[in-house]
Amino acid sequence: MPNSPQIVAIGLLTQRDLDILGRGFDRAFPIDEELVFEDLLQAIDEAELALKSGGEVSAPQERDIEIPR
Repeated sequence: MPNSPQIVAIGLLTQRDLDILGRGFDRAFPIDEELVFEDLLQAIDEAELALKSGGEVSAPQERDIEIPR
């Protein structure tokens, strides 16, 4: 896919967020809330706390996650 656009951001948005962004934002893909986002959100929270306290932030361990299509 040499001509495909480069991904610049991935976000977790609510329906309200999408409503605010408007109809021009048309590349949203709904996800099942039961997927493994708990680990991701916990890693983000831990990184944020570490940054605020002046500590080191380590990269989370890689995991194989199958996302249903």
